[in-house]
Amino acid sequence: MTVFSAVIFLGMLMAACAGHADKRNPAGTSVSVTVIDSGSIKPADSKTILSRREVPVLCYHQIRNANASDSKRAHDDIISPDKFKQHIKMLADSGYHSILPDQLYNYLVYGNKLPEKPIMITFDDTDEDQFITGASTLKKYGFKGVYFVMTVSIGRKGRINYMTAAQIKQLANEGNTIASHTYDHKNFAQFKEVDWITQIDEPTKKLKAITGKEVKYFAFPYGVFKSSYLHKLKEHGFKAAFILSTARDENYPLYTIRRIIDPGRYSAKNLYYSINKSFNKTKT
Repeated sequence: MTVFSAVIFLGMLMAACAGHADKRNPAGTSVSVTVIDSGSIKPADSKTILSRREVPVLCYHQIRNANASDSKRAHDDIISPDKFKQHIKMLADSGYHSILPDQLYNYLVYGNKLPEKPIMITFDDTDEDQFITGASTLKKYGFKGVYFVMTVSIGRKGRINYMTAAQIKQLANEGNTIASHTYDHKNFAQFKEVDWITQIDEPTKKLKAITGKEVKYFAFPYGVFKSSYLHKLKEHGFKAAFILSTARDENYPLYTIRRIIDPGRYSAKNLYYSINKSFNKTKT
């Protein structure tokens, strides 16, 4: 074979390989997405961000069986392990692919492509059942999660057991996102100046020390925010923040990303319909 012929052959071989590299992976597994060079694109303004199709974001708290002593309000935050597993299986069977906050941010701000049927799965408050049942179930289906940590609770044992620093680090090492949920769940709308240190800066430093990674995302306790404080989240190093199902702030949509709680009373079918009703629409 001549040198010229060899070059032609190698070129054809590389083209053939490239043609097979874009096949869609099974649902629940990691998929390749188009990444746009954000350095060459102007960040989207608030109006553009609001106009983009919302990505479904689920929120979980306690994954355990309810007790007779639990209040009626608490029942919305409790989902049994069996039902949680059914719901995550439904997401995988329905073709959803989990994404993480960096992917959502780059989609909202720079228009980066997301995998087909993206969904984000988040957990608040650091309960150990989120590690024991939550993380293991996500892993079974190739999903990653976002864990909003309330740092006062780390390592605590009692009526509710909370994750240890080692468990949090393991989650980070396995590719999940560790994010902030304040020090002790103080209502964001009631923040005083000192709280920006005790509830925001110090928890951020602690989580970074545990994981070795930057902490760039925040979830509001109770989903409650105060519009006049939102600009300070960016000043304190956060790229985005998450509320619950209330309306986004039109001036700060990145800091009021919506989530819905998956309540224990829902069947898998109920959850599927709730996702489509709550998120599969655009704002014009």
